[in-house]
Amino acid sequence: MLLPSIFGESLLDDWMDFPKFDFEDVDRKLYGKRAAQMMKTDVHEHDEAYELDIDLPGFKKDEIKLTLENGYLSVSAAKGLDKEEKDKKGKLIRQERYAGAMQRSFYVGDAVVEEDIKAKFEDGVLKLNIPKKEAEKIPEKKYIAIEG
Repeated sequence: MLLPSIFGESLLDDWMDFPKFDFEDVDRKLYGKRAAQMMKTDVHEHDEAYELDIDLPGFKKDEIKLTLENGYLSVSAAKGLDKEEKDKKGKLIRQERYAGAMQRSFYVGDAVVEEDIKAKFEDGVLKLNIPKKEAEKIPEKKYIAIEG
């Protein structure tokens, strides 16, 4: 059933929108009803590496940043909203584009360094290849037998 555009994403949501005093729906207001689908990640394990596919629809390569610190790989994406210039097309009634930032972190281990991680971004999907590396083993204490 089609509803006039004066209603939000759901007619019942508009009618049942009681004031809330918590901030649980901040992402929903920022990203719409698909907030739970942002940065969906698939992790595949192979013999020598992990492969991550992270959905980042609507982002450009230069809006995505990867950092590695203390064994944690952080993926962050920030999108600024282009300023609307007034023109002959009329005034803006509803705007569904968003501006905001999101971040997600994964523990990859202390042995992994930046040069080991391969990243590729195409068609709104960030593909990461992270090799499996074990931290250098600390030599085991060996006790010396005392005679006598």
